[in-house]
Amino acid sequence: MQERYSSLDVFRGATVALMILVNNPGSWSHIYAPLAHAPWHGATPTDLVFPFFLFAVGNALAFVMPRLEQAGHVAFRNKVLRRTLLIFGIGLLLNAFPFVRYNADGNLVMKQWGNLRIMGVLQRIALCYMLASAFAWLWKERGSLLAGAFLLLGYWLLCLGLGTPGDPFSLEGFFGNAVDRAILGESHLYRGEGVPFDPEGLMSTLPAAVNTMFGYLTGAYILRKGRNWEMLSNLYAAGLVLIFAGLSWGLLFPINKKIWTSSYVLYTVGLAMCVLGIFIHLLEFRKAEGAWSRFFLVFGRNPLFIFVLSGVVAKTYGLFRIEDGMKDGKPVFRGLGSWMYEHLFVPPFGQLNGSLLYAIAHILVFWLICRWLDQRKIYIRV
Repeated sequence: MQERYSSLDVFRGATVALMILVNNPGSWSHIYAPLAHAPWHGATPTDLVFPFFLFAVGNALAFVMPRLEQAGHVAFRNKVLRRTLLIFGIGLLLNAFPFVRYNADGNLVMKQWGNLRIMGVLQRIALCYMLASAFAWLWKERGSLLAGAFLLLGYWLLCLGLGTPGDPFSLEGFFGNAVDRAILGESHLYRGEGVPFDPEGLMSTLPAAVNTMFGYLTGAYILRKGRNWEMLSNLYAAGLVLIFAGLSWGLLFPINKKIWTSSYVLYTVGLAMCVLGIFIHLLEFRKAEGAWSRFFLVFGRNPLFIFVLSGVVAKTYGLFRIEDGMKDGKPVFRGLGSWMYEHLFVPPFGQLNGSLLYAIAHILVFWLICRWLDQRKIYIRV
């Protein structure tokens, strides 16, 4: 019978809580620097959240693989494909939600599906889970490690060989742009950078899958070695080696989340290993459970559900428009979220602190939902 590691649930829950924090500021114009993504090269604490979650997905895979292997090839294939399609489909629906928008006259009209963004966070999670599961099934641990190394090296060579000569790691020079435009279509790409460019594009999903594969390898190692100091020491040592390797490779292949460079993979996996090691040390060795661990634990037991719910709530705010003063003789309307930020958080706390506290308030509300579900043993799986 497998040992239960609450530290893995706490690690996953802390990651989900941070995802909600960085995705729900009161104003995107007023964010503390650590809670904003790096403009291009480099990494802030916010740039660690997504790769940490992919790593946690791999951890969970290590615990279910023995059961999937016992069920046989057909059951494994059906399980992985069903889960992949479900998560991907939920991501598409979340992109489309709330399915309507306000036009220039202030009337609600249906969104144009021809411009729907195809990729996204959940879609990348789905594809990374599928790839990591396939490698784990076909090639086990050693094969997954070799496949991960091949993907990281191959991706570097593709960026160099197919990117714009002399500038292959820039927004315009990244080779994945052409692939996404050809396969997904320009109208279905993210435009947050001012041009059609998807930070969860197809090509950069390949190295992202390695974060999940390393998460699987880490989880499998923890299971195999058990709770002992050798396991923990090796986990720290491997993490520090990968951090150093990522920073060193970053001199040639810059650490960059938006094109998910191979150096970024090594750097974030190394940090994830060390942070997970800290949680294991505190919870499995020192038994330092407390309110802090219970807070994150409930997030870790319904991670995808609460992430989706947070996105649905944030988008729903925009449907409720509240008149808020006049400008040039015309009424000004704010979405519910913006109105709450401006009227409930800015007056007592200011714009910057108010933006942060707005996000923290959302974490607390979603924590109450997670706690209610956990108390009733309701765990929404996909």
